[in-house]
Amino acid sequence: MSETFPLRRSHPDELLVGLVSVSDRASSGAYEDQGIPALEGWLRRALTRAPQVVARLIPDERERIAATLRELVDEAHCDLVLTTGGTGPARRDVTPEATLDVATREMPGFAEQMRQVSLRFVPTAILSRQVAVIRELPDHAALIINLPGQPKAIQETLEGLRGPDGTVQMAGIFAAVPYCLDLIGGPYVETQEAVVQAFRPKSARR
Repeated sequence: MSETFPLRRSHPDELLVGLVSVSDRASSGAYEDQGIPALEGWLRRALTRAPQVVARLIPDERERIAATLRELVDEAHCDLVLTTGGTGPARRDVTPEATLDVATREMPGFAEQMRQVSLRFVPTAILSRQVAVIRELPDHAALIINLPGQPKAIQETLEGLRGPDGTVQMAGIFAAVPYCLDLIGGPYVETQEAVVQAFRPKSARR
């Protein structure tokens, strides 16, 4: 780990993001991880200001996952932590449990919406156990969201679904992320509307 923590913003509205890919096989080198590149690429397309990113590739071990989430929130001071992998019903899938271990509040709407989006494509979306939570410290808070393991599913759940004319038919979860970050004391994040349109009440817009 060569990073110096806590991370330092280059601008007050720079988003500090932790990306965690949970996979026994990828972390052991059996195959190349696809989750972190997919997440980082999507964020750089979707945000008007490039985020500062810290990435971790770790095995499916509950204590290791929880420790990594604490590191990224408590030490790195990330505003947003996105995980990928380990959310199914297999015995080694423990990412949701580890995420709840570090949570101070649950945010169930994110997971509910992810499953609704994914159900448009595969009936096995009901097997996904993703959770979203907030971890609060005295002087800092972060939103932690479990995402699917496949890059295509990651994009779909973040962006939502559009019709042939480009209109949004079902909102993706990232539309609500910037305002959530506002409410927990994070930076003011703006998105590229061609990718995903963030929603804020008029009173919360700059």
